[in-house]
Amino acid sequence: MKLTVKPLKQKDAGRGLAAVDRRSMKELEVENGDYIVIEGRGQGRAVARVWPGYPEDEGRGIIRIDGKLRQEAGVGIDDKVTIEKADVKPANRVTIALPQNLQIRGNIAPHIRDKLSGQAITQGQAIPFGFGLMGMGSGQSIPLKVASTDPDGTVVVTDSTEIQISERPAEEIAAGSGGGQARPDVTYEDIGGLEGELEQVREMIELPMRHPELFSRLGIDPPKGVLLHGPPGTGKTLMAKAVANEIDAYFKTISGPEIMSKYYGESEEQLREVFEEAEQNSPAIIFIDELDSIAPKREEAGGDVERRVVAQLLSLMDGLEERGEVTVIAATNRVDAVDPALRRGGRFDREIEIGVPDRDGRLEIMQVHTRGMPLADSIDLAEYADNTHGFVGADLESLARESAMNALRRVRPELDLESDEIPADMLETLKVTEQDFKEALKGIEPSALREVFVEVPDVSWEQVGGLEDTKERLRETIQWPLDYPEVFEALDMEAAKGVLMYGPPGTGKTLMAKAVANESDSNFISIKGPELLSKWVGESEKGVREVFSKARENAPTVVFFDEIDSIATERGRGEGGGSQVSERVVSQLLTELDGLEELEDVVVIATSNRPDLIDSALLRPGRLDRHVHVPVPDEDARRAIFEVHTRNKPLADDVDLDELAAETGGYVGADIEAVCREAAMAASREFVQSVTPEEIGDSVGNVRITAEHFEHALDEVTPSVTEETRERYEEIEERFDTAEPETEEGAVGRTFQ
Repeated sequence: MKLTVKPLKQKDAGRGLAAVDRRSMKELEVENGDYIVIEGRGQGRAVARVWPGYPEDEGRGIIRIDGKLRQEAGVGIDDKVTIEKADVKPANRVTIALPQNLQIRGNIAPHIRDKLSGQAITQGQAIPFGFGLMGMGSGQSIPLKVASTDPDGTVVVTDSTEIQISERPAEEIAAGSGGGQARPDVTYEDIGGLEGELEQVREMIELPMRHPELFSRLGIDPPKGVLLHGPPGTGKTLMAKAVANEIDAYFKTISGPEIMSKYYGESEEQLREVFEEAEQNSPAIIFIDELDSIAPKREEAGGDVERRVVAQLLSLMDGLEERGEVTVIAATNRVDAVDPALRRGGRFDREIEIGVPDRDGRLEIMQVHTRGMPLADSIDLAEYADNTHGFVGADLESLARESAMNALRRVRPELDLESDEIPADMLETLKVTEQDFKEALKGIEPSALREVFVEVPDVSWEQVGGLEDTKERLRETIQWPLDYPEVFEALDMEAAKGVLMYGPPGTGKTLMAKAVANESDSNFISIKGPELLSKWVGESEKGVREVFSKARENAPTVVFFDEIDSIATERGRGEGGGSQVSERVVSQLLTELDGLEELEDVVVIATSNRPDLIDSALLRPGRLDRHVHVPVPDEDARRAIFEVHTRNKPLADDVDLDELAAETGGYVGADIEAVCREAAMAASREFVQSVTPEEIGDSVGNVRITAEHFEHALDEVTPSVTEETRERYEEIEERFDTAEPETEEGAVGRTFQ
C-alpha cells in the first residue's frame, strides 16, 4: 500500500510511532500496536509501531512519522512510501553500547528496557535517549547504539528482553544496515506553534528543489529568497536548521559579522565564495543569520565596508549571472534596519513574520521541550501555556530547563559529587514536580516584553474595598471583551479602546488598574507618564510607538498610563519658544489609539487626578471612551475599606468598624490605610515599651489594636479631601456625563479655576 508522508504531532515524536488512518489500517489488516515496514526511495527502510491516525487525516491515505523514521526510510514530507505488515520477532537479548563520556554506576539496563519497551530496533541503529533529566527535550538526548540483537534482524523490545551493556563504546560500533545514520539535529517535530509559517517556508524551498518541472511548466522562476523576521527567540534560526535537515540539500550558513574584514575587498570576496560554493553543490540553501548586521540601510551605514557588502549581496542575489538552484534564507529581528533594495521580488521574495506564539503554540512548544523529561503526573502543561503570555520559544525552553535544574537541586545533597559516576537508581527517582515549574516561572521574564514588562500585579477585586459601581464599569469595559468575545461579535460591537479613571488622590485608581489587569489574565505594561519624556527630539514619540508595538505583539495587553495629565496636556497651551514635546506625544498617542492600525485586544487604562488638563481630543469616543469617576468613598465603602485593611490585624473587641466608618467622612482609601497603619504602630509602641526584650517572644500573641489606638490614629491622620475638592470632582463628573469632550473646548478646564 502506498501512503503520503506527513509530520507527526510534537508530543508523539521520538517514540517510534507511525500514525495511520483507520481505513488504511483496515485494508492492511493491521491493528493498533502492530508493526509495519516503511520503504522509501532507494534502500531506505524503517520499522514502526502502528498508531491510529488523527481525526483530520481520516480517508486521506496519510502516514505520519517523525524525523528519525523519515530519515531511516530516506523520505521527506509529502513523499509516497510503501508500507506492509512486518513480522517482527520479540527480542531475547539486546546489547546496547553507551557513549564514552557517560558515567553511570550501577545497573542501568532496566532503565533502558523501560524506555525502549515496544520499540522496534535493528543492529547498528542509533537511539536518541534521555536519561532522566540529563536528556532534556529532543536536541540534548544521549545517542546509544544497538550493538547486537538476538535473534538477528529487526526485533521488538519486551518486558522479558535481557538488556546487556556492551564494553565497547558507542563511537566504535559501525552503523548497521537498519538505518543507523545519526538523527538530524532538528526536525519539523522539534518546532512548536509555527505550523502556518513552516508551511510557507516549505512551499517556497522544498517545492522548487523537489519538483522544478512544476515551475518550468508554469513558465515562472521559483522564489529565490525568504526573509524570516520577528522578535528574538521565536524560532527563526531553528526553522532554517529544520528545513536544511529535512531537505536533502547542501546547506551553507553565514553568521553576519564573521564575514566582515578590515581589508579592502575581502568581505565581498568571502560572500562571493559562499555563493560560488553553493552553486557548485546545488541544490543548495544559504542561510544568513542576523542579516541586519551585514546589510543595513546604505544611507545610514556608518562605514564604507557595509555599503560595499550590501551592493555585493544585491548583485549576487539578482545580478546578471544566474545563480541556479540556490535559495537564500535570512533571519533578522530588526527588519526595518535591512536595506530596502534587498526587500523586493527576485531577492527576498517572501517575508514571513515569526511572531510571539499564542496559547496553542505555547502548549506545542512546552510539549517539545518536556518530551524527554520525567514529569510528575500532577503537571498540566496546558495550565502553563495559559499563564505564559509574551513568552517566546526560547523563554519556554528556559522554563523547562530551569524546572529540571530545580529538580536536580532537590537531589543534589544526596549525590556524591566527588565520585566520577552517578548511581543508576538515582536516575530512576528524578522527577520534575509542579513546585519545580512554579519556582522556575518566578525567575523568567518574557523576552518579548523585556523592556517594558511589568509582572501581572497580584491584586484581586477582594483587596479593593467599596467602589462597587466603578468596579462593575471596569469589568464591563476591560474584562468582558477578553472573556466573552463571541457576545461582542454576535452584537457587531467593538470593545472600548480605553478608560480614563479620574478622581481625588488616594481613592484607589492605580489599585483598581492593577486588579483589573490581574483579573483579566492579561499582560500588563505600566507607563509612569513622565518617564516617556526625553530631551532628544523624537525620542518621546518613539517611546510611545514602541510601547504600543510591544502591546500589539503580546496581546491581550492592558497598557496602564499613570498620571496621564503629565504627558497629554491640552495642546496649544505651550509657550512659542518651548520644544512642544508634550504636544508631539499627544499627537502620537492619538494616532496609536485611533489611527489606521487597529488595536486588537489592547486596552488602555489611564489615571489622572487633573482631568481638566488632558487634551480634549484624547477624551473623545474611540480613544479614551469610558470616563470612570473614582469618587471619595461613602460610609459603606469606608466600612469595606476598613475591613480590607484590618483583615489580618488582631483587633480588640471594642473596635467597631461601623463607628470608624461613620467618623471618617472625607477620608479616601489611602487615608484609611494610613489610619490602620498608625493604629497598629501605636499598639506596637505601647506593647514594646511595656515589656522587657526577653518577654517579647512569649507575649507577642496577646497584642491587640484597641479603639483607643484608632482614636489616636484619627488625630494623627487628617482627611486629604476637603468638601470643596469633592464638589469640584462631582462637577467634572456631571460635565463628562452631559457633554461631548470635543465640544467643551476647555469647559472642563474652568472647573479648577
